[in-house]
Amino acid sequence: MASQYDVIVLGSGPGGYVAAIRASQLGMKTAIIERESLGGICLNWGCIPTKALLKSAQVFEYIKHADKYGITISGEAKPDFGAVIQRSRGVADSMSKGVTFLMKKNKIDVLLGNGKVKPGKKIDVTDKDGKTAEYEAKHIIIATGGRARALPAVPIDGEKVIEYRKAMSLTKQPESMLVIGSGAIGVEFAYVYASMGTKVTIVEFMPRIVPVEDEEISKELAKNYKKLGIDIYTSSEVTKVDTSGKLSKVYVKTPDGEKTFDVEVVLSAAGVVANIENIGLEETGIKTERGKITTDDFYRTNVDGYYAIGDCTKGQALAHVASAEGIICVEKIAGLDHVEPMNYNNIPGCTYCTPEIASVGYTEAAAKEAGYDILVGKFPLSASGKAKAAGAPEGFVKVIFDKKYGEWLGAHFIGYNVTEIIAEVVVARRLETTGHEILKAVHPHPTISESIKDATEAAYGEAIHL
Repeated sequence: MASQYDVIVLGSGPGGYVAAIRASQLGMKTAIIERESLGGICLNWGCIPTKALLKSAQVFEYIKHADKYGITISGEAKPDFGAVIQRSRGVADSMSKGVTFLMKKNKIDVLLGNGKVKPGKKIDVTDKDGKTAEYEAKHIIIATGGRARALPAVPIDGEKVIEYRKAMSLTKQPESMLVIGSGAIGVEFAYVYASMGTKVTIVEFMPRIVPVEDEEISKELAKNYKKLGIDIYTSSEVTKVDTSGKLSKVYVKTPDGEKTFDVEVVLSAAGVVANIENIGLEETGIKTERGKITTDDFYRTNVDGYYAIGDCTKGQALAHVASAEGIICVEKIAGLDHVEPMNYNNIPGCTYCTPEIASVGYTEAAAKEAGYDILVGKFPLSASGKAKAAGAPEGFVKVIFDKKYGEWLGAHFIGYNVTEIIAEVVVARRLETTGHEILKAVHPHPTISESIKDATEAAYGEAIHL
């Protein structure tokens, strides 16, 4: 195996492996370094296996309410927690094997071990036996991703206090769980476990759950979660966890005073931190700021020949962001014409709990703060034929337009299958489509996607189905 390459990518998550493939497509001799499993956290412990868990929870919900669909089930349906976890791991394993295939297909050398960048466009790779080999490349892309943030007051022991990796590989379903944090990871696991019978409590430091979303989205999700039996404490903080007893005693500071909870498992889901330790940044002179690698708009670091993409940089910690950054980075390296910087205000965000959440662009509050005179349209899915037929009338589609020019400023969805329709808004905003053009675009009926047109009609005072 050659020790010199055009491009070496450190990390094989959705940023790293996509960057490697694009580099190979553009004729560059490429290698990728991975210390664990190809596909990184996303394919092995994040995006993919969590969706498998969520699907099992949704199927169980359907079975529990089968009578609403005219179906009678004899006996009591129960989740086989071990089988649910096993299915999730199987899905993840198959996707990781798919990345292995893609590496072979694109003639990318896979270097297994821990990578550490060095001055002079070099990188060491230490394998599981402790043997170190040095490699050189004209361009080195750091794509080391992130991991669960550990809170000082809540040390993770992997047994009673866990993070997301352990949450998707528990051997026994806990009777009770307290989730710290209500971002995508927190609310998704809260739904999975609550749906299967675990008593779940969410503690969120901010004034509302899913705090990065539009305020109306937060209120709608909280309403649905409370119906599911999930207790929610916002503007609250876990100050201490005592794990000495059979159950952990969790001390929570709330607006109404301190409360204590006795739970079997505490899930710490309070965000993500970048994996930038012990990878040679200091020795190489690569600058960081607030725990992230600093780059320009094309992901070049301050040291020539070194780049960084994905969760270890300042952009949103999302798989599709990392992939897009990897492609932009490599295409700029290759000298392609018309390579554009990423528009981070047009990145869709999806949360796959039930009901699903999808959003892009300005929230209503942010649009007003930015000085726009806005038109807001909302269409409840209780008025959607497709949602009603699916037995999922909860939620709504909300759109925000600039009143003067019709610019599509943002969209915020919560409900059945809404993660599948947000791309329409992303593409429309990319093409500078106005609200008036959406009004004239024929949407298929009955679909959830036609609710986008219905909400647009409401924004312009032309609602037909409301």
